[in-house]
Amino acid sequence: MFKPYFIFIFCCVFCFQSFSQGNFILRKGNKDRINFKLIHNLIVIPVEINGVKLSFLLDTGISKPIIFNFLNLTEELQINQTERIYLRGLGKGEPIEAIRSRNNIFKIGEAINVNQDLYAIFDPSLNFAPRLGVPIHGIIGYDFLKDFIVEINYTNKYIKIHDPESYRYKRCKKCKSLNLEFHNNKPYILGSISLNGKNKQVKLLMDSGGSDALWLFDDEDITIPDKFFEDFLGRGLSGSVYGKRSKLDKFSIAGFELKKVNVAFPDSMSVSYAKKIKDRNGSLGGEILKRFNIILDYSNSKITLKRNRFFSNLFYYNRSGITLEHNGVRMVKEIDRGSGITRFNSISESDGSVTVFVVNSYKYVLASAFTIVELREDSPAKNSGLKLGDVILSVNNKDAHLYSLQDIIQMFYGEEGKRISLLIDRNGIQLKFNFRLENLL
Repeated sequence: MFKPYFIFIFCCVFCFQSFSQGNFILRKGNKDRINFKLIHNLIVIPVEINGVKLSFLLDTGISKPIIFNFLNLTEELQINQTERIYLRGLGKGEPIEAIRSRNNIFKIGEAINVNQDLYAIFDPSLNFAPRLGVPIHGIIGYDFLKDFIVEINYTNKYIKIHDPESYRYKRCKKCKSLNLEFHNNKPYILGSISLNGKNKQVKLLMDSGGSDALWLFDDEDITIPDKFFEDFLGRGLSGSVYGKRSKLDKFSIAGFELKKVNVAFPDSMSVSYAKKIKDRNGSLGGEILKRFNIILDYSNSKITLKRNRFFSNLFYYNRSGITLEHNGVRMVKEIDRGSGITRFNSISESDGSVTVFVVNSYKYVLASAFTIVELREDSPAKNSGLKLGDVILSVNNKDAHLYSLQDIIQMFYGEEGKRISLLIDRNGIQLKFNFRLENLL
């Protein structure tokens, strides 16, 4: 029988030590390399659960693995010893229903755990895949990272996991190490910000599952700059999170200094539970983490950073005001290039000419439907007349299905003044809109 529980995750106060579980071990050798996809600053790795191959986000900001859209996986994914619980996370909504399961077999590369706990969420709307444009079945963090020394190479898109007993640190003059502090199995790190002419040390959750650079909680010591704009920041377990976006003069960590850094100040109600961690000032996300190649040593509460080729990249933000999702499929008519060319002899035999008839045949294929799900108020896109629910058919006169979702989103991060032309479908009617990207900061 299911038992009701209430647990807070994603920057909330909770404890998962209510029952024991196994550890990950390497089946072969003392190290392994696992390639990953880097999508919108997020790390996507292959994970096998009870024999089913899935894709998970590697998220340092969580403890137990979580599976999303569980109802679509129930036939394949046999999970064991379940009990009903309720989870609470970022956002203003209510707790959501989930199940907690024990004794699951997890495989990540050559690492295996034959007694892993996991949490499965029923709500189909809580799904990363539509926002990222690729299948994402869940997230995993502390339970995997704690058992190894983990190298994260953002430059070449791989992680290496090492047996802590055999790992030896290499000499590295350009590397900097600093301590991690753990609360509820989540790592916190110290940095410093320069904001409104003042310098302040900040305690941040290290959150590789967040694509932004920095989130800060405004309070007596951290005030929002005069220049900002209201925006959709993302979706948490308990609903959408909105807030203000701005720029920091400077952010420093372990002696590395970044200037004109993007920062978001989430609405206080959306992060009320996250603020309960003592002295926490916010989160450090993927837009900054990807600028380093990282060694995580959870057993010694230590992180080592080395700047990589992304370090000096400028910080951009979405200047269009559009948030897109992959929302199902649509039918697309394409020329069938395999239909060939038919040739007929000319009626005139005197000049020996040949008349060529090009016969185009068409085929219909299913293509991704990219739908506008958020529109920032007073943004270039909203002011042009675009609306929620519009399906993008083409971008700058090129069919939208020839792009990935991330390709289109990247265009919205372009230079100020860049012209964007969109052909959209609105309730079966095709409309064209044009706007230019604006710099609000």
